[in-house]
Amino acid sequence: MAAVQLTLGDDGILVATMDLPGRPMNVVTDALMEGIAAALTRLAEPGVKGLILTSGKADFCAGGDIDRMSKWTTPEQPFEASMAMKRVLRQLETQGKPVVAAIHGHALGGGLELALACHARIVLDEPRLKLGQPEVKLGLLPGGGGTVRLSRLVGIQAALQICGEGGDFSPQKALATGFITALAPSREALLQAARDWIAANPKARQPWDQPKFRFPGGDSKSPAMAQLWAIAPSIAFGKGRGLYPAVQHIMSAIFEGGLLDVDSASVVESRYFAACCLSQTSRNLIGTLWYGLNALKKGASRPAGFEARKVTKLGVLGAGMMGAGIAHVAAKAGIHVVLLDTTQEAADKGKAHTQALLDTAVKRGRSTPEKRDALLARIHPTTAYADLAGCDLVIEAVFEDREVKAGVTRQAEAVLGTGAVFASNTSTLPITGLAKASARPAHFIGLHFFSPVEKMPLVEIIVGAQTSDETLARGFDFVQQIGKTPIVVNDARGFYTSRVFGTYVLEGLAMLREGVHPRAIEVAGLQAGMPMPPLALQDEVSLSLAVHVADQTKKDLAAEGKAYEEHPGMAVARQLCEAGRIGRKAGRGFYDYEGDDKHLWPGLTAMFPTAATQPPLAELVDRLLVAQAVESARCLEEGVLRSVVDANVGSIFGWGFAPCHGGTLQFINAVGARAFVAHARELAARYGRRFEPPANAIAHARDGTRFE
Repeated sequence: MAAVQLTLGDDGILVATMDLPGRPMNVVTDALMEGIAAALTRLAEPGVKGLILTSGKADFCAGGDIDRMSKWTTPEQPFEASMAMKRVLRQLETQGKPVVAAIHGHALGGGLELALACHARIVLDEPRLKLGQPEVKLGLLPGGGGTVRLSRLVGIQAALQICGEGGDFSPQKALATGFITALAPSREALLQAARDWIAANPKARQPWDQPKFRFPGGDSKSPAMAQLWAIAPSIAFGKGRGLYPAVQHIMSAIFEGGLLDVDSASVVESRYFAACCLSQTSRNLIGTLWYGLNALKKGASRPAGFEARKVTKLGVLGAGMMGAGIAHVAAKAGIHVVLLDTTQEAADKGKAHTQALLDTAVKRGRSTPEKRDALLARIHPTTAYADLAGCDLVIEAVFEDREVKAGVTRQAEAVLGTGAVFASNTSTLPITGLAKASARPAHFIGLHFFSPVEKMPLVEIIVGAQTSDETLARGFDFVQQIGKTPIVVNDARGFYTSRVFGTYVLEGLAMLREGVHPRAIEVAGLQAGMPMPPLALQDEVSLSLAVHVADQTKKDLAAEGKAYEEHPGMAVARQLCEAGRIGRKAGRGFYDYEGDDKHLWPGLTAMFPTAATQPPLAELVDRLLVAQAVESARCLEEGVLRSVVDANVGSIFGWGFAPCHGGTLQFINAVGARAFVAHARELAARYGRRFEPPANAIAHARDGTRFE
């Protein structure tokens, strides 16, 4: 079966339908481009008036062939592949006959580049349809002429935003931005509009192939662009800290392309594309956020042998910020929610959280009053445990206290059916211990959400000692049902995400205790690629909560007859708490807060005197990253983590470990286990046993292997 099927209509218009065999979606492969080239041969025949490029699959084209890209080892390979695609597309747009892309599904990356080479792009007016150039999210840039054509179609500034940010565009937004031609209300109208456009433009030419073409807004050397080029690099650095080479390469390709003709600009783009493809950053991102993430979405961590099930009625115990957020995302997924708290006022306040979010969505045109009201009707605030009857799943999101959690567990289970699952949204307390309050520990599981729930993409599923595989499968299905990414870990104190996240903020606190200037610590956190610096992040989490968790851990270990070794950074948290500076919620922590404004508390350097000799910034960055990587390897060694994929995806989605490194264990792979172990031992000798590499890392160093 051909990758592109050709049909010539009575009106002389050739329809080329992309339908790549053996693939669920069209991707840019040699076979697809050969099919398009064959269509151009037919287009050249005297009786053919024009060509409509469309798709036989649900989407137009998903983009480049990542499997192929991941095998490239020399710069010549991506360069030649990019240029081969461009030769076909250049022939398409210069053949002298009109070509229209009729787009009824997503057109992303290379898929959009195919469409940009057509003389017109007519798109089905479906709000869920996505168009865009997301390559930068995988450390790449558009290699099929995207930077070249977009800068000439919508202007240099808009092209920088489209390619450099990698966001999706709805059809309406794409039309307003100017990179599609028209919208159609239905599939039938879409093809008819394409035929009408061809009939009305028998000698179509691209704007950039016309003698008097000018870049919209000016080319790279025009005075109008001078200010843009003066500030664009600093804006890009501010967002990515120079850790994402693709961003710089996109700017360079667009700048240089804006000084050249189309064909020369295409060569420049292909050179930068090759540089991106072979970068370690791209390999990190593709490995984790493409292969790893897709594996989790397909159920890599889900037990086999259990039929997929959906939750129809959910109980949420506790209507605070976390419980209200869980109720919101569940109701948004079409689930009926019983939101329970100790008072009706508290339960109603939890529902009001969803009301406020939906009112904002309606105000901004992202929803309608009807959709808002329908979603709100699915949330039932109450104080009556009897209302939980018939729930498939109940999630408790009450205060991190064993006795409180045990009480709500017993009351909820008294009205639940025998097959219902009970989950705890704890961030630190071991699930096996919490399950002791349950009459059905096989049906008890941990579902650790992250705040704010409506924005954070991850849920950490924690398996207790008695949690059944069927319960795990049902928990996994629920997480996917509400549109979140699940990782599965075994039970332990702090699990995976809270435990490793803690090493990041505590290492920052330890630096402060050593005399490192607080501003240097915060800069190091950002330069490491973390979304927030450690001191500011600890303020957000609350120093008093950190002390509470540490004290609870010490108490629990003592009861088990185990020694407690406190991280040196915890002494800093205790000292600030004693001074009444417990974090943002009190308006005073490492920072002073005045509304949305904040600044480092001047008294920090008096409480923790700054050392005369300050360590290099690179050393601080290194400590923050290595601390997290060592603890992640330790979690895998101890069996807390079940897979490397869970570790890498969980670290990026859970607490924002620098995506450019591909996750905590991929960070070790990229450095090389041998070099990593040697360096970790150096840090251990200098700063303490917490940096000592675990046995699995040492084994990989010895054998020259990777975490896989």
